Amino acid sequence: MTIYLVEDDATIAGAVAQHLTSWGYTCHVTENFRDVAGEVQRLKPHLVILDLMLPFYNGFHWCQEIRRTSKVPILFLSSASDNLNILMAIQMGGDDFLSKPFDLNILAAKVQALLRRAYDFAPATEELSCGDLRLRLQDGTVELDGKSAALTRNELRILQVLLENRGRIVSRERLMQRLWETDSFVDENTLTVNVTRLRKTLSSIGAEALIVTKKGMGYLIP
Repeated sequence: MTIYLVEDDATIAGAVAQHLTSWGYTCHVTENFRDVAGEVQRLKPHLVILDLMLPFYNGFHWCQEIRRTSKVPILFLSSASDNLNILMAIQMGGDDFLSKPFDLNILAAKVQALLRRAYDFAPATEELSCGDLRLRLQDGTVELDGKSAALTRNELRILQVLLENRGRIVSRERLMQRLWETDSFVDENTLTVNVTRLRKTLSSIGAEALIVTKKGMGYLIP
């Protein structure tokens, strides 16, 4: 998923871009504050993060311009977070508003929520595989060599993300975000417990070595 970030504070832009990239997003930071709407048309991002106070034209102006040609979700950022500005942001076509200063994890959660509401994340297939192992998304079961086991919701989400990214390391942060979509806040300990339970479930059908831990980086299914 591609995110277009329109923020003129280089420190904030760098921190946001780095954080969103760690979650697996592709983040483009604008360098042309004279043609934000044109950049949106060219890049066709899945979401725009738009600061309110910008050089040349403010965020309200660019939101209106973007809305002439695109329904892309727009998340406003601003330290001017009084009710009038929030109301104007929504009336101009914005989808959400985050006040500065903000926690990067809250930003990531809002981004995920907007993307989830705007796009259909239903799996293109009802089954994922790794060799002879099959993950059935519809009923939440995993099968190997005639043995099957039922997964909890969190186990299913973790295994689905790892299989969808097979051969690539998935960070702990990205997995926590996936679990956070519908659950209460998920911390490091919660994730560790769920991965341990998933490994035990996989072990019961003979797939105990499926998930590889990359210390300090995350998890991988080779």
